[in-house]
Amino acid sequence: MHIVTANEMYEIDRIAIEEMGINGTILMENAGRAITEKVVGLVEKSDRILVLVGSGNNGGDGFVIARTLQNQGYKVTVLQLVPNEKITGAAGYHKQLLINFGGVIQQKQDSDEITTFLNNTDVVIDAMLGIGITGKLRSPFNQVVDAVNQVDKLIISVDIPSGVPAGEDGSDFIAIKANYTFVIEEPKVSAFLQQCAPYYGKWSKVKIGLPQEAFDKQSKRKTWGWQNVSNTLPKRDKFSYKGSHGRGLIIGGCLHMPGSVAMTSLAALRSGSGLITVATVEEAIPSIAQQCMEATFLPLASQEGTIASCQKIDTTLYDAIAIGMGMGRKEETGILTREIISKANTPVLIDADGLYHIKQDLSVITDRNHPTVLTPHFGEMAMLMDTTVNDVIKNPFTLAKNFATEHGVYLVLKGPATIVSDPEGNQWVNTTGNSGLAKGGSGDVLSGILLAMIMQDQSMAEALSNGCFVHGKAADNLVINEHSRQDLLATDVVKGLASVFRTFR
Repeated sequence: MHIVTANEMYEIDRIAIEEMGINGTILMENAGRAITEKVVGLVEKSDRILVLVGSGNNGGDGFVIARTLQNQGYKVTVLQLVPNEKITGAAGYHKQLLINFGGVIQQKQDSDEITTFLNNTDVVIDAMLGIGITGKLRSPFNQVVDAVNQVDKLIISVDIPSGVPAGEDGSDFIAIKANYTFVIEEPKVSAFLQQCAPYYGKWSKVKIGLPQEAFDKQSKRKTWGWQNVSNTLPKRDKFSYKGSHGRGLIIGGCLHMPGSVAMTSLAALRSGSGLITVATVEEAIPSIAQQCMEATFLPLASQEGTIASCQKIDTTLYDAIAIGMGMGRKEETGILTREIISKANTPVLIDADGLYHIKQDLSVITDRNHPTVLTPHFGEMAMLMDTTVNDVIKNPFTLAKNFATEHGVYLVLKGPATIVSDPEGNQWVNTTGNSGLAKGGSGDVLSGILLAMIMQDQSMAEALSNGCFVHGKAADNLVINEHSRQDLLATDVVKGLASVFRTFR
């Protein structure tokens, strides 16, 4: 699926109507009918259905939905919340068509009257406001939204819950809290934003006949789902050997945090790495070896239990490197970290404390001639960009894209909807995972999976997107079959990887 902004969607509509010659009235009919098919699957003939319509395409879709439902024998009431002169064009055509079919349209703006209608209905269809809304709602919509959110009814939104911004940088808004949202053609950016996604409820999309090539031209954002993984995940050749699947080096850990690299190394091996070497302080090796016997070890000199800078690591022996997990933030460790990243002639993945160490000199990643992968969560992203966590929450797509293109790196921004960005500004949103992953160690496991993936026969973007999918899918399977979101641990996710890979094989 593509993910679009409001402006991109407007341009796609324009291309469809002006360049392709598709009549806007037909597109509105297609949208209303497609959404009606979804609605019919959720309601009973005995249900009283209230359709709230505003101006523009969203309101026009509402008129089509009301007519189609009424024509199928459902009990439908339409409340028009704007003056008649606001209903023009295709929306005006479909309003008149509803009237021709015997539909009765009530024009109400008083909140008390609207509340009376709400109290005497079972299902509310929100077709008030579309993707063009920015800022706070004005009267009467703010009162209507508040009234709808206070009643215990089945609420269905058309394309986007009224009041929710379509794009980023929206935090101060009031909006419909839908149970279901049926998005038209492709989801909008806000469906993947932490502050907006809960308003959508459960969402799915309907197709109305817009040209696919227009989406390909306009949007550089896509989701990454089951079919993408199925098409790109490398198959393991029966004649392969351990060297065929990558020699990975993991640098990190310290005396007091040995678990991070233990989980990373085990996840890398569970995800298909042929060989994994853990470079860490000698004091931490015994505890790591107990958890991951298949790994080999490179003992590093330590200073007060953390990695010291006075040593050399031959990075030419490895196909990819992951660095930063559990290594601590002492300057001695940072010196070695930056030196390894700047000199390694192989893909490098930087996570956790490694991100802290490169912040002091981002040229170590900008000047690299080999692929570099950064895997920050929102707090680490804010640190890297000298901004606030709230800013990252509001603008994850823009900030991730800007950082990736400016520094020429691949960036995996971890969150409820993890975003993979490449140096050209393309972005892919992972479609798996759940709140059970909101635990310490989940990022360490993801780093191990990604390390394994980038050493297999696939593009870097495919490797990172597949790795994120597998990580989230393992957590999803575990929550369905064995665990709850409360008790799920990062080590459980490592064990759950087998169920995902087995499915694809």
